[in-house]
Amino acid sequence: MTEQLLILQLREGNEKAFGYLVENYQDRVYNTCLGVLHNAEDAEDIAQEVFVEVHRAVQSFKAESKLSTWIYRICVTKSLDHLRGKKRKKRFAFVKSIFGEGDNGPRFEIPDYVHPGVQLENKERAAYLFKAIEELPENQRIAFTLNKIECLSYQEVSEITGMSVSAVESLLFRAKQNLKKILMDYYEENEIQ
Repeated sequence: MTEQLLILQLREGNEKAFGYLVENYQDRVYNTCLGVLHNAEDAEDIAQEVFVEVHRAVQSFKAESKLSTWIYRICVTKSLDHLRGKKRKKRFAFVKSIFGEGDNGPRFEIPDYVHPGVQLENKERAAYLFKAIEELPENQRIAFTLNKIECLSYQEVSEITGMSVSAVESLLFRAKQNLKKILMDYYEENEIQ
């Protein structure tokens, strides 16, 4: 099915076309959400929200970019909105704890994270890598995730993020430099070879 035909059928409310879209994009959507959120449950929830948004907003899709670019843009936006919401909740919980209203449980626990493409023997290193990626500034983290984990080209990352290709290249360079420093510190501390 061509992209134009798929878009046309989606706009007409064709449920088979929507099923085709979900079937062909669900892994990419989930992996992108997972790459940004680093939490499998959150990624599943946000991936569902992405498809609900695509279904709801397909009428307003102008087709100025590829359908996949539009869907990735929704993934990134929804994932970042979710992270921002979690940060607001953590700040609120912290404020409540200052005034003795919160529970005494850990507030800033980072869950174990494993990407579906990681082999079993590399889980520990991959978990640390993804935690290191999480330490990157938001724009570097998004560019790195889309380019290195989702294997999108600089041009595709540019279209999704709304930045120029040279800005994407610069972000990726800085992300690699920051990750190199974070990972070197980790390996030196743990004497891993």
